[in-house]
Amino acid sequence: MTASGAGDVLRIGNASGFYGDRFDAVREMLTDGPLDVLTGDYLAELTMLILGRDRLKDPSLGYAKTFLKQLEESLGLAHERGVKIVANAGGLNPAGLADAVRALAERVGVPVKVAHVEGDDLLGRGWGPQVLTANAYLGGAGIAACLRAGADVVVTGRVTDAALVTGPAAAHFGWGPDDLDALAGAVVAGHVLECGTQATGGNYAFFAGHDARVLRRPGFPLAEIHADGTSVITKHEGTGGLVDVGTVTAQLLYETGGARYAGPDVTARLDTVRLEQQGPDRVRISGVRGEAPPPTLKVGLNRIGGWRNEVVFVLTGLDIEAKAQLVRDQLEDAFGKHRPAEVRWELARTERPDGDTEERASAYLRLVVRDSDPDKVGRAVSGAAIELALGSYPGFHVTAPPGKGAPYGVFDAEHVDAASVPHIAVLPDGRRCEIPPAALPADTEPFDPAADPAGEPAADPATEPAAALPEPLPDGPRRAAPLGLVAGARSGDKGGDANVGVWARTDDAWRWLAHELTVDRFRALLPETADLTVVRHVLPRLRALNFTVEGILGEGVAAQARFDPQGKALGEWLRSRYMDIPEVLL
Repeated sequence: MTASGAGDVLRIGNASGFYGDRFDAVREMLTDGPLDVLTGDYLAELTMLILGRDRLKDPSLGYAKTFLKQLEESLGLAHERGVKIVANAGGLNPAGLADAVRALAERVGVPVKVAHVEGDDLLGRGWGPQVLTANAYLGGAGIAACLRAGADVVVTGRVTDAALVTGPAAAHFGWGPDDLDALAGAVVAGHVLECGTQATGGNYAFFAGHDARVLRRPGFPLAEIHADGTSVITKHEGTGGLVDVGTVTAQLLYETGGARYAGPDVTARLDTVRLEQQGPDRVRISGVRGEAPPPTLKVGLNRIGGWRNEVVFVLTGLDIEAKAQLVRDQLEDAFGKHRPAEVRWELARTERPDGDTEERASAYLRLVVRDSDPDKVGRAVSGAAIELALGSYPGFHVTAPPGKGAPYGVFDAEHVDAASVPHIAVLPDGRRCEIPPAALPADTEPFDPAADPAGEPAADPATEPAAALPEPLPDGPRRAAPLGLVAGARSGDKGGDANVGVWARTDDAWRWLAHELTVDRFRALLPETADLTVVRHVLPRLRALNFTVEGILGEGVAAQARFDPQGKALGEWLRSRYMDIPEVLL
């Protein structure tokens, strides 16, 4: 693989953080500045379920169709500029997508070599009749093999998000599986890039401190990667958004946990990461150390969990609690012997006294039901709700007509021996190249606590290096204020768990945060977590704490077990809570 960048720098950009991200990003990244490789991350736990349902309807599908449409207008641009394209848009059918890309290239007259990576699909291993998808998280070695064989476009199935960066970097710099520090540096860069504009000011806790015009349309990120694995995170000059230590820190904490970030290529030590602002919109990542990867691979399983329905009642004006209780009692009576297996009510008191619009005078009562029998969540619920329209609380109405219910998904994770998973690079000439698991030196021990090889570290602090806390901030006057005045946060989902990363922007704020935001204080601030297992990880070099909250999302995003089913706003809820904060920090 030959790079068009200067010297020994490989410029890898990102144009998609999820299936449905900004359509124009592929073209913009190709035209707004120089690149060597353009990546796209289209897969997530929920996406695999969506693609599984697509495949049930049409076995020739199962890939991200948007990717093809983006290539239709951009494949020629990439070829003219010598930019390689690497994307996991193949989903459940990377071979089918590769064929579709070849057909597209022929139709538009662009002579590109297409390769793909497969072997991750383990559906035939007897997981059970309800399982729709079963995919192992592969590393970047298959991508590297395709690029070394001259591929211009590489599409994959389920690889780790960071593999989209480790693969091209290994191909370009000639890294082998024993180049652990370099690979770990690429994993960290890949994790920063994988969610697109979250690294360039999107979803950023301190957005209010920046010009709104800058953040209105953030540019997508890119990494300038060096032969030793160090990198600079930046974006094309003149594009919107910003790149600073805060935006990079936020993304590093997103959907991670503790010091060890385990993956099939390498275990990256997040407690060794050093971030340095090199200039406007340039953050250098250095110092990353790598350890051996685990001997197992994560397998993500999506299955149909049952049927779900939802009704949202609008309660306006006076007597909100009494209105809510009346309709609850009426519905419970109506269910009778056909009560769904799970019935959940949530009252959101959004109304304001003396509201100056009807909506601002209203609260919402949400009913969610689940059952394995579709009839129990269908007409039995929607009919019962609508039949109350003229015989319930004053002002009765709902936000939308109740439906017949819909199936919901459940995500589970298993682990299998890495050697049992076929990792196949299908090269541009059709040859099939089997990629062995990382062959490490004999004296290298793989890191294998209860780690998640998809890039999720173990939740057991006993497996992590001890992290020294800073000296406490001296005592002084304090006052009650929102935590978010002195700390940023970002949160997200991994199956049924959520993580909440919290970081301080100054050394003094870190001295206070590290001692004050304990697990007990975290549970007190977020009462939903009071009865759940919460694990705190300390990352001093990032001035950060990362909390893993086990089970708060039930059986995963597709199950929609709670308001905010992906836990995206848990961090912002935490930042809104009041603590006694030293006045010197305020």
